[in-house]
Amino acid sequence: MVLKVCKYGEKVLREKASPVAVVTDDLRKTAGDMLETMHKAKGVGLAAQQVGRTERMCVIDIPEGCDEPEDELFNAPIAMPLMLWNPEIVMQEGAVCDKEGCLSFPGVGGSLTRAAQVTVRYLDAENNPQTITARGYLARALQHEIDHLDGILYIDRMSAVERLKYAAKLKKLAKSNGGAR
Repeated sequence: MVLKVCKYGEKVLREKASPVAVVTDDLRKTAGDMLETMHKAKGVGLAAQQVGRTERMCVIDIPEGCDEPEDELFNAPIAMPLMLWNPEIVMQEGAVCDKEGCLSFPGVGGSLTRAAQVTVRYLDAENNPQTITARGYLARALQHEIDHLDGILYIDRMSAVERLKYAAKLKKLAKSNGGAR
């Protein structure tokens, strides 16, 4: 089932997610609906807050060919799509500045710096603890979605100059979606 994607200005995007005690059938179904929603919107990641929920869960599906060949090779053992419950970044290395967008910010996309490589711990759909280390586009997507779970939006990580470029668009978007920034 395709879900409504919450847009900038909706209060839920600033809420911190609640940890999941156990991954239930209902949460697995929600994750499946989130993947369907994300694919329909042509996104690569979606966090619970973006569909009006506050459980600590997100989904990611990076299509082949989106990354530099060496990063794609490094990430090859990580099966897509990913469904993550209680994800947390346990290690970060390096820094890289690149473009980023978000389904909750239509028409807004800017550059920001994130870690080049991250290690993330999470629960999978069968309640098994997992640890993955990712680089490139997948590392960026993991950081972006985990930020959402902490109530942090990618515009919060943009430079002041970059954010200023989108000030009018952001103000209009926030106003049309309830005004919370």
